[in-house]
Amino acid sequence: MLSKSEWQNAVVTSSEIIAEDIRRIELAPKFAIPVKPGEHLKIMVPLKSGQEKRSYSIVDAHHDGSTLALSVLKTRNSRGGSEFMHTLRPGDEISVSRPSQDFPLRVGAPEYVLVAGGIGITAIRGMASLLKKLGANYRIIFAARSPEAMAYKDELIAEHGTNLHLHFDSDGSTIDVEQLIDSLNHNVELYMCGPIRLMDAIRRAWNQRGLDPTNLRFETFGNSGWFSSEVFNIEVPELGIHTTVKKDESMLEALQRAGANMMFDCRKGECGLCQVRILNVDGHVDHRDVFLSDRQKESDTKACACVSRVVSSPVSSSPSSPTSTISVALS
Repeated sequence: MLSKSEWQNAVVTSSEIIAEDIRRIELAPKFAIPVKPGEHLKIMVPLKSGQEKRSYSIVDAHHDGSTLALSVLKTRNSRGGSEFMHTLRPGDEISVSRPSQDFPLRVGAPEYVLVAGGIGITAIRGMASLLKKLGANYRIIFAARSPEAMAYKDELIAEHGTNLHLHFDSDGSTIDVEQLIDSLNHNVELYMCGPIRLMDAIRRAWNQRGLDPTNLRFETFGNSGWFSSEVFNIEVPELGIHTTVKKDESMLEALQRAGANMMFDCRKGECGLCQVRILNVDGHVDHRDVFLSDRQKESDTKACACVSRVVSSPVSSSPSSPTSTISVALS
């Protein structure tokens, strides 16, 4: 929990669309904020339910910390954060935290591979710039739906040249994960940020190859899953709770709205504090976290309430009407 002293106001100095549904927002904080690659800011976002915090990776910053930039993808079924960020214009003032570091770059490795999927480039770009400056052995694997949906494409090409490898869903040149992992040396460090499908595939291939798990680093964003979001019901028999989880809210938020006292922290599926015990599920659990192991996810005995969802089996053709129900215990 951040104290009041760890927050300050920042003025929006620039706001522009730089790729499909992606807005770059430059901020001038009241007090300079020195920034390291991989760090993120928490932004206080006004929602109908009140003020809430949302985290965004710092893409780049002035060397003295007087200005910094975020890039935000406007997501479908947004829970409010990306919609608010896309309304910001020069002169607007927002409340920001000190930078937090959950994705540090270890300097000195013999080889680096940086993998970004879509808006995940926001967590990777600063690392790539530092590695180039240090003269490190690195390459960037960057995938997006299309060239139009790829933020910073031209800047990355100009800066990194042949160290940059681009992949697009639109032309079928998607990342061959098995080929990528098979090509790696045993002492390589891999840093990745992107959709859960991509990161799950890389983690599985990495583990199957027997590579050092401490050399695989990742940053997540908690709104990507294997399936599109659907409305579903959630029950907590011990508390007599039965409520609906909307497409634009998480299980955690729905349970809080219904009066459950929940423990939580990251809201990104990383810390595991909000995990619930699954008693029964009529449908399929779309595990969107990186906290639980593959075996735990396959057993469907636990779920991280901040990101994971339930979809109908087979997936419903009418995702606005709840057809699935999950029954959970909070202890």
